[in-house]
Amino acid sequence: MARLFGTDGVRGVAGSELTPELAINIGRAAAMVLTKHTNKKATVLIGKDTRISGDMLESALCAGLCSVGADVQLCGVVPTPAIAYLVKKYGCDAGVVISASHNPMEFNGIKIFNGEGYKLADEIENEIEALILDTPEKIVNVTGGDMGCVTTITTAARDYIDHLKTACEADFSGLKVVFDCANGASSVTAPTLFKELGVQATFIGADPDGTNINAGCGSTHLDKLAEKVKEGGFDCGIAFDGDADRCLAIDENGDEIDGDKIIAILATRMKAQGKLAQDTAVVTVMSNLGFMKHMEKRGINTATTAVGDRYVLEEMRAKGYNIGGEQSGHVILSDFATTGDGQLTAIALLNNFAKENQKVSGFNSCYSKYPQVLINIKTTAEGKAFYKKDEYIEGFIEAKQQQLMGAGRVLVRLSGTEPLIRVMVEGESLEKITAVANEIVDKIKQRLATIGA
Repeated sequence: MARLFGTDGVRGVAGSELTPELAINIGRAAAMVLTKHTNKKATVLIGKDTRISGDMLESALCAGLCSVGADVQLCGVVPTPAIAYLVKKYGCDAGVVISASHNPMEFNGIKIFNGEGYKLADEIENEIEALILDTPEKIVNVTGGDMGCVTTITTAARDYIDHLKTACEADFSGLKVVFDCANGASSVTAPTLFKELGVQATFIGADPDGTNINAGCGSTHLDKLAEKVKEGGFDCGIAFDGDADRCLAIDENGDEIDGDKIIAILATRMKAQGKLAQDTAVVTVMSNLGFMKHMEKRGINTATTAVGDRYVLEEMRAKGYNIGGEQSGHVILSDFATTGDGQLTAIALLNNFAKENQKVSGFNSCYSKYPQVLINIKTTAEGKAFYKKDEYIEGFIEAKQQQLMGAGRVLVRLSGTEPLIRVMVEGESLEKITAVANEIVDKIKQRLATIGA
């Protein structure tokens, strides 16, 4: 059977792939593994985003956890990084977030944090998965007074907001900002947070109805935010995704400030303040070549990892770095958080904007991005497996990399959360990299067609 846990927990279409039965079993297995490693009855914190399927999956998880003796504390709708922070604050053994992040509403997911607020190690996920798939008979329900209980925490959002406010270093009262909450989890925290910080704040995408999360709004759909910023004469716009663990920005001209630019802005200021650990920022292989050259000119080193915020964080923890992230807007500021946090990132950006006497577009023009072409190829699990083993495709891609002759690069990778093969080509000439990208896509599709994938 296929592996359950991807790079960001278990994901799937709620009801057909991520079923209540699977959620029950994840809860049961997770509780048993946690109890084994802590040698005590486990207490698990649960939060969710605004998807209509969240209630169903929350109920199923509670049933599974309690059936094998774990206690559950429910936080309701809160951002993913809130659970990562609160699990340690409340002294729980694990935190679970029910969310599919930036994905459409029909998807949902289950991701688990340990008691320190970090995503579960691969070996722990493997134990949980093995119990579910290989030895389900080892999962035994408890009876009588050994069953777990469910309680509700009413202060979760407030406690998280108070934590975020400690990151504010400037007077935000002069800033006029539009925030797009993606009709997601930040809808319950961002309006209170940024108004209390004194921002002249306007909010869009802050009316979730269970079905409109990420629908034409948030960090994956910036057009409405850009228009709002330009039309209203705002200083900038900030967009979160469905579970608010990522953040992208818009300058006063309506131009995007992506994750690379955000990291460049924040790391430069941290270095000037003497707060940038080892003068290094951690990014992924997707980061733009323009970003790399800019950081080098500023005397800032870049450590590069595979795509996925968990890999960025692993590198940060292993080497003691304190900023890292992805082009997509996951930014980890480890002096304050154990995971990517969109609202924390927004506060860090606003600290810069409020303290410097320049327009936000001045920050956005810190470097010019190399042209980049990204094409997604839809496929199946079989197609992904075939791609990984196909030496013909591997050789073809290598030949195209050589064709760019040092003036660009090719990156083809499998998505860890979606049924996609992602083709990215970057370089000095848009015409040349577009041609190379299309040739690679055509070749991969031809090869996949041979197996009907």
